Amino acid sequence: MSHDSTAAPETAARKLSGRRRKEIVAVLLFSGGPIFESSIPLSVFGVDRQDAGVPRYRLLVCGGEEGPLRTTGGLELTAPHGLEAIARAGTVVVPAWRSITSPPPEEALDALRRAHEEGARIVGLCTGAFVLAAAGLLDGRPATTHWMYAPTLAKRYPSVHVDPRELFVDDGDVLTSAGTAAGIDLCLHIVRTDHGNEAAGALARRLVVPPRRSGGQERYLDRSLPEEIGADPLAEVVAWALEHLHEQFDVETLAARAYMSRRTFDRRFRSLTGSAPLQWLITQRVLQAQRLLETSDYSVDEVAGRCGFRSPVALRGHFRRQLGSSPAAYRAAYRARRPQADRSQDTEGGQSNPGALPPGQPGHAGHQVPPALHPDNPLPHQSRRTAAASALGPSLTASAPGVPGQRSAP
Repeated sequence: MSHDSTAAPETAARKLSGRRRKEIVAVLLFSGGPIFESSIPLSVFGVDRQDAGVPRYRLLVCGGEEGPLRTTGGLELTAPHGLEAIARAGTVVVPAWRSITSPPPEEALDALRRAHEEGARIVGLCTGAFVLAAAGLLDGRPATTHWMYAPTLAKRYPSVHVDPRELFVDDGDVLTSAGTAAGIDLCLHIVRTDHGNEAAGALARRLVVPPRRSGGQERYLDRSLPEEIGADPLAEVVAWALEHLHEQFDVETLAARAYMSRRTFDRRFRSLTGSAPLQWLITQRVLQAQRLLETSDYSVDEVAGRCGFRSPVALRGHFRRQLGSSPAAYRAAYRARRPQADRSQDTEGGQSNPGALPPGQPGHAGHQVPPALHPDNPLPHQSRRTAAASALGPSLTASAPGVPGQRSAP
């Protein structure tokens, strides 16, 4: 799922500097960047496909630091342009950054800031969002990145509203995408924004990719993990935990269900997921609370109980630590940013929301909950391993404080 945030009037009206050209796209490369992400904007904006009905862009490949630039597999690249060429671009793309723990070169950050001030559109693909954040261009804005790095982005830059569930986020003059192939989704979106659906469709056909992908990062992780995770004995324990999040249980309970000592369970769980089981469990409860706040009218106290927290105080504490916001503030911000069309679906009932409570149950018509989240509607047995795979993937990141903007058309 992608989000097109409704840009503020001053952002939408930002005028491109006279020395910059809308059709010029600068791609900023750094040493250590992965070659796949780096190649995406080069292929989309650097190949002449006018014979297929795709308008031509002029590509400038710029080195963000002294070369040669070393990339995946030890390949060395020499960029034909330096940072000075960015001054001509109407769009600047940062396809990736080599390390989420190290700061980008200050000269490159200055060039991005100047480009933005002069009206250029700034794009960060995957970990390129860290470069945009370091330049201060994501402050107070919604953004995304690869789900695995989203918590780090949110923790390091708390003023950025990170949403790890999205394939890309368009906030007007600053755009970010999730990992790897989501960069293609965002680049196609840029072509669609500039030249319309027909041009984007023609380009998608040439690239042999769908012109639009529905769903978010979680959907595609679901498809990549079930076979691997499903073979692990812990998958059934994870599935059980997801079905019973509305109950109060601890890691000792999970270890007992796995027929392991607490110490062995902790070690096995961490080796499988990269996360301590207690942190994973808290993250799952917070994620469920987040979804209930988005999809129901339960009070915060009711949400706490339905997510297995011992008290509303515990929910508020963990929610704020993981998402940087109180549950009430998160719900208010989420609803304020949702399109009216989406909000109207919540009250249509019936098939528009398969998670709605049945008539006659408390909260019907106002309390609509996705089926897998409702405590009286556990996951069917055949879907348990798939759910476990999903949980062992993006949910480990603890959705950062992302508040969705306007959704693009499916």
